[in-house]
Order: sequence, then C-alpha cells, then structure tokens
Amino acid sequence: MAAEIVNPRSDSTTHCTAGAAGPSGADEPFDPAFALHRGGKMAVQATVPIRDKDDLSLAYTPGVAKVCSAIAEQPELVHDYTWKSQVVAVVTDGTAVLGLGDIGPEASLPVMEGKAILFKQFGGVDAVPIALATTDADEIVETVVRLAPSFGGVNLEDISAPRCFEIERKLQERLDIPVFHDDQHGTAVVTLAALRNAAKLSGRTLGDLRAVISGAGAAGVAIAKFLLEAGIGDVAVADRKGVVSGDRDDLTEVKRELAEITNRAGITGSLETALAGADVFIGVSGGTVPEPAVASMAPGAFVFAMANPNPEVHPDVAHKYAAVVATGRSDYPNQINNVLAFPGIFAGALQVRASRITEGMKIAAANALADVVGDELAAHYVIPSPFDERVAPAVTAAVAAAARAEGVARR
Repeated sequence: MAAEIVNPRSDSTTHCTAGAAGPSGADEPFDPAFALHRGGKMAVQATVPIRDKDDLSLAYTPGVAKVCSAIAEQPELVHDYTWKSQVVAVVTDGTAVLGLGDIGPEASLPVMEGKAILFKQFGGVDAVPIALATTDADEIVETVVRLAPSFGGVNLEDISAPRCFEIERKLQERLDIPVFHDDQHGTAVVTLAALRNAAKLSGRTLGDLRAVISGAGAAGVAIAKFLLEAGIGDVAVADRKGVVSGDRDDLTEVKRELAEITNRAGITGSLETALAGADVFIGVSGGTVPEPAVASMAPGAFVFAMANPNPEVHPDVAHKYAAVVATGRSDYPNQINNVLAFPGIFAGALQVRASRITEGMKIAAANALADVVGDELAAHYVIPSPFDERVAPAVTAAVAAAARAEGVARR
C-alpha cells in the first residue's frame, strides 16, 4: 500500500511507494525520515488575507507606505508593526551539527529547520534557519549584524568551539537584541534544573555537591560556569587529556580561564581520577566511562550521561551505582533536552523586548523548569517531559520577570 505524504510546498499529495522516499531512487527501502523531510519541514504563511484589491492596497502599496514612514520617524514602532519582536534567526555555519560534526551549511539545514519548528511548537516563536557559507568568526559576526534589523533575537546553533564563544560575545557586544548559543546555555539551563531536583530528592543542596564534567567544548564550559554561578560546591572539567587544571601547559585560552575558576579541590590527572568520590558526573563529550570509575563515585551519586546516541555511561550500568540517572535520549527517563529551555527563554525575552539574555534570566529559567516537576519529584522524574504543556509558559514568565528585574526589558 502506498504511503501518502503531503508536501508542505504544494497543494498536491505525493504518493510514495516503498523505495521512493530515499535519496537514491526506487531501489532503496521506504524511509519515513526522508519522506517527512521531502520539500522541507516548514514554510512561510501570511497572517493577513489578500482577498481583493482593498486588501492588497493595505498590505502592500499604498497602505504600507504609511507604516514605513511612521517607523522611519519612530524606529521603535518596528516592534509593533512588523514581525521583528516575534521572530528569531537560527544561525549556523554547519561545523558542529548534532553528532555529525563539520558537515557544512547545506547539510545542516534539516537540523536548523527542525530547530525552527521546535521554536514554534513549544514556544510559539517564529524562527528562520540561516546557514552561512563561512566559518570565519569575524565574517559570521558581520553577516549576522547586517541581518539583525529583521529579527528580535539570534539563536546560534551548531557552531564549533572555541569560535562559538568569540562569536557570541562579539555579537552581543554589537547588538541590542538577545544572542543565545543554545549548545552552551540551553544545555546548561536544563542540566541545572535536573541537578537542582536531584539534589532536592536526596536532601542536599547544590553547595553540597562536587561534580565532574566530561567534555570541555561549548556545552561543558557553559555548564561548568553556570553551575558555579548557581552555587555548586565544586566542579572539575576533563577533556581528552585529563582534568583541566592550572598545571597543564597545553590549554587553550578558554580552558586556561576555565582552570582558574573550576577544580577548587586541585585534582590532576584523568577523568577517572576525578570521579573517585564525586557526587555528580555530567557527560557532554561522547566516549565511554569505565564501570569501575562509576563505581568509585560517592554513595547516592547522580549520573547525567548526555551523549547521543550512545551515553558515556549506559543507563543499565549507571543504575547500579547512581541514585539518579539522566541521558540525552528520549527512550529513557530524565531526558536532558534543550527544547525544555530555548523556546521559553526566547519567548520571555521577546515578550519584554529584552536587549540581552542575562545569567539571572537563565537561572530563572532553570528554577522554573525544576519547579514544574513539583510534588511528582522522583528518581525517574527530576526533569519534565518536553511535551508537558506547563513548561514553556512557566519558563516564559520566569524569564520575562527576571529581565524586568535585571533592567534589560524595554516594555
């Protein structure tokens, strides 16, 4: 029986027989992923009708000239009479796409489209995928600055470290709209929310915990800084060569700065050495952590092994030793999924026309996300599902309130 696929860019219906949905023709078996992506996952849709010449004269010339002139005289009116305050640019150079690495801008587009529809589905925010044909940090910054008048915010996505840090910093310095690298901050927000609830479940606070992070890329660096901002007792970060510490002479500038603020215990050596007696493992690196290292952690430990599709510690192994286990996968409990954070964070920031996203706004988002769990808190439920309809409104409200409290809101 033929599968019926509706092409979003056509009024027609495409009939896909087995073998017709793959990229190489009828010899391939039917693949629902290719079927779903055919024609793209999103389209532009008008919000006003164009039924006759009167509608046309209002939506376009001559009526549009009145609005343009008003904005020219009062630039802030652009937020009221265009889509600017409701739309985010999702910008990538295709250098760090999911688990695929540097696959280039064209190959990144399916992911950027996916990000855009998640913005809409979970936060009610419109988003436009923008894949750039350059990996030069300054060229990316200049390009986004020139595009910025059309958008209310910029979501940087899948840009490799360490360039991602520089790009985000320079853009936020030059723009008066929120710039947010989700691979860093979205991951950090959801991780903190889950960790707060895990600590609460065990009768501890963040200040009681020593954490070890595997991975010193965008996510690992951001998580470490964010946990310190939130008051964790101590955190050490390990890369492929071991714990990031001041005694190493092979550190990048980003890692040197990280060594100055982390690892108060002064641990040196391997990840396995750092895990001995640790309360928390956070994996954002891939690879595999040996079972004896997991067994050496403190009693009642938490294991957040978030690499996809293969967690650094398999959940079956983690459950032997840990009180709470989380992964990045949707087929296990406690999924650390960025979609819990970024739609609501941007929705809240856009709602108040924030000029930036502050640390306080991110902490407010993490606290709101943790609070959604409420009295249902359990070892298998320290973070809500992305499909929990309470999530986005709670995060949106918390971020908007924090923006006002921190003086970055403009309404």
